[in-house]
Amino acid sequence: MHSFTEENYLKAIFKLEKSSGAAVSTNSIADLLETKASSVTDMIRKLSDKKLVSYQKYKGVSLTPKGKGIAISIIRNHRLWEVFLVEKLDFKWDEVHELAEELEHVHSEKLTEKLDQFLDYPKYDPHGDPIPDKNGNVVQHKDITLADMLPKENSIVVGVKEHSKSYLNYLDSVGLILGAQIEVIEIADFDRSMTVTVDGQNKVNISHQVSKNLIVKKC
Repeated sequence: MHSFTEENYLKAIFKLEKSSGAAVSTNSIADLLETKASSVTDMIRKLSDKKLVSYQKYKGVSLTPKGKGIAISIIRNHRLWEVFLVEKLDFKWDEVHELAEELEHVHSEKLTEKLDQFLDYPKYDPHGDPIPDKNGNVVQHKDITLADMLPKENSIVVGVKEHSKSYLNYLDSVGLILGAQIEVIEIADFDRSMTVTVDGQNKVNISHQVSKNLIVKKC
């Protein structure tokens, strides 16, 4: 059994490795977890002693197969609980992250599999993030954002890169939720802001910050 803090570190390293495709620095871990670099160094030493991470000076930190397996299990739990909270308890997608952060540390393989079955084996959480299956396999989105689209192109919202409450609340307010259909009308040369229509009706002006964090599928 590992502490909540150790598991949060493994999850953070997994996310950073996935985004960078390489070993990650202690500074990047500190930034993500909003802690001191010295605290990260101490924890990396502990995780290394437990054979959960591999650390090479000047090269960075990477997960061992054992550490990666634990990280994937935590992420699987987190995203399944988010689906449960939204679909079965009527929470909004901007309310579930902190609750799932607590529930993800409940370790019961039987509970996880029963939850997955109860939810009819969802592939994505309420934010469009892929849910690993029991073997750790993940169906990834192609990493296309609304910012990559051109005028007159159409797409469907399938996920978000930014999970902050303020961002999700904004998306709700303009109708840019999962499944919404978008047509790009115009892109401003100055700041890459966009004018789009949502579901063929509402015309919305959105910033580049919004569009680059919205994952879409061309249609």
